[in-house]
Amino acid sequence: MNDKTWVPIKIAIMTVSDSRTEADDTSGDALVERLTKAGHILAERQIVVDSKYKIRETVSRWVANEDIDVVISTGGTGLTGRDITPEAVIPLFDKEIEGVGELFRWLSYQEIGTSTIASRCVGGLANGTFIFCLPGSTGACRTGWDKVIAPQLDCNTTPCNIVVLMPRLLEK
Repeated sequence: MNDKTWVPIKIAIMTVSDSRTEADDTSGDALVERLTKAGHILAERQIVVDSKYKIRETVSRWVANEDIDVVISTGGTGLTGRDITPEAVIPLFDKEIEGVGELFRWLSYQEIGTSTIASRCVGGLANGTFIFCLPGSTGACRTGWDKVIAPQLDCNTTPCNIVVLMPRLLEK
């Protein structure tokens, strides 16, 4: 049994949508509920329109903020013309974490079958900040948080987790 002291992580949540408001952002709500229930800290939350440059500006600002450890976005990862979150965010990555999308789609396949091929869920690292871009459905956010992100933000997850890497992310 692992007995490391819990490390609360400071997380920013971005919902990418032209139509969602604070009143009906169920995906953002699900992420905030889960992260706070887990003992993490909501650093900031914002709804951003489907604009590559607005998305990139928000993520860039958060990545530059030393008080934010993780950025999670929801929405804009599909295949339509308005789905541009990966195109906006991937250029900011210092390193892409390919396993995030791979694992998400594998888990999602078990829930929704081959419909998961339309998901372009991605993860990466920029300026020592972890970035996870999840699909916009509330169910996908639950899957992404519960089965991919949350275990890695728990310092007691073995054999390894990303929390233990955080102090070393900016090493040269």
